Amino acid sequence: MRLLGCVTGRFQPVHDQHLELFELVAAECEHLVVAVTNPDSGARREEPTSAHRHTPEANPFSYFERVRLLTVALEAAGLGGRMTIVPFDLTRPEVWTQYVPQHAHQYVRVYSSWERDKAGRLAAAGYEVTVIEGDPATKRHAADVRAALRAGGDWASAVPAATVPVLKALQT
Repeated sequence: MRLLGCVTGRFQPVHDQHLELFELVAAECEHLVVAVTNPDSGARREEPTSAHRHTPEANPFSYFERVRLLTVALEAAGLGGRMTIVPFDLTRPEVWTQYVPQHAHQYVRVYSSWERDKAGRLAAAGYEVTVIEGDPATKRHAADVRAALRAGGDWASAVPAATVPVLKALQT
């Protein structure tokens, strides 16, 4: 069993496929690090492989709000005592090891060229990376969850149940 496993993402908001990945990594590692990318508006940059990830519409939740959502989701999944949530500015690789130790094993589920690019950046920085191939046809899009939240549609079935009250409170 590995000591540290890390999953990076924006988690705007955390949804059921994120939780599935956290549980997979937790099964292989003693401790899970959840590294929140785009932790603040200054960390957002246009990326050639992702047209939306820097836009305000794609980043409605603050770092603090995402930590709240991730904490309740991970605690409800029984991972509360085995996880640490940290900010992770993808635009500043020179500080990554201050938040995620170099010996942490990175896990990246790849659905598109963006995730493949991210996995390459992590590997180039010296992290050991496991790429988990995802099926683009089954990918849960946080953009769909955000759209349902805005429109009053069915979003609750797409997110961990523990996050529903927090998301409802954030909407008011």
